[in-house]
Amino acid sequence: MAFTRATGKHRRPSRIQRGTARAAGVAALATTGVIGSVAAPAFAASEPAVEQTGLTPVVTMGDTVAQQIDAQAVAQKQAAEMAAAKEKAEQAARERAAEAAKKAKEAAEKAREAKERAAREAERKRLNSYVSPIPGSYVSTGYKAGGAVWSSGSHTGIDFHAATGTSVHAVGAGTVVEAGWGGAYGNQVVIKMNDGTYTQYGHLSSVGVSVGQQVTPGQQIGLSGATGNVTGAHLHFEARTSPEYGSDIDPLAYLRSHGVNL
Repeated sequence: MAFTRATGKHRRPSRIQRGTARAAGVAALATTGVIGSVAAPAFAASEPAVEQTGLTPVVTMGDTVAQQIDAQAVAQKQAAEMAAAKEKAEQAARERAAEAAKKAKEAAEKAREAKERAAREAERKRLNSYVSPIPGSYVSTGYKAGGAVWSSGSHTGIDFHAATGTSVHAVGAGTVVEAGWGGAYGNQVVIKMNDGTYTQYGHLSSVGVSVGQQVTPGQQIGLSGATGNVTGAHLHFEARTSPEYGSDIDPLAYLRSHGVNL
């Protein structure tokens, strides 16, 4: 009996056929752009090279792209973190600047308030202070000095040496209650002081204030002279418990009790 080889689809492809098929498959991948130029050298290689490499170039290119994407993602993440850190630092700087501005404003406000308090205190002290009616002058005739020149028989005030036209000042803060002619006192000014006492300034050559006017320590109220019952120019000064004649108190002691050195 004669034997024949089986034919048809059951025959196993030869090695050459398998290599050719594999090469064709790689060529197809190259045509579709899967492996691109990387696949080109595979056609020049021998059959063993094709078997050894297979689809490795395609996998390698995929890994490279993935690495690039990962690197880009890392870079973007780092950029985002840096931007967030920068924004946080800028926000912190803005907050510090705002806090510093707030503290500076509060300090300026406190300084302003302290300055105003100091000014008010200085003004209060000034208004409560007393001065000599003629700074730099001296007492030429003392209190209660005797003589026929005074109708009461004694001096009811003190006289300050002063030439005609010398500036006369209020000894303290108060309100003018008399301003004008005062008989034997000539032109005079009477001031009710803030402490309730009264001061009188007589024999003035001119009067510089009016009734009801508020005066402060050292304010000019007139000029000295020799009007009224006098023998020469000077300032007659009295301290009283009322605006009326006869309520006089020691004017020198009065001024000294308020801190005026005479």
